[in-house]
Amino acid sequence: MLNDDYTPMEFVVVVIQEFFNKDLETATQIMLKIHLDGKGVCGVYTKDVAATKVDQVLEAAHKAGHPLQCVCEPVE
Repeated sequence: MLNDDYTPMEFVVVVIQEFFNKDLETATQIMLKIHLDGKGVCGVYTKDVAATKVDQVLEAAHKAGHPLQCVCEPVE
């Protein structure tokens, strides 16, 4: 997930909890990493599952009116 200056941190935490099945503490830690480093890993999945999760996050962000970006990248 990529940082931006507009999406509320609380929304990012909820998205991480909802779509990546993280507890509040873990989701908050991931959100802070995204905020501080510009991006963060929410999970590692097969290509198909990752693409579905990206679509779900982008749709939720769009419906909420936020510019949040989520991408899937191969594991190095």
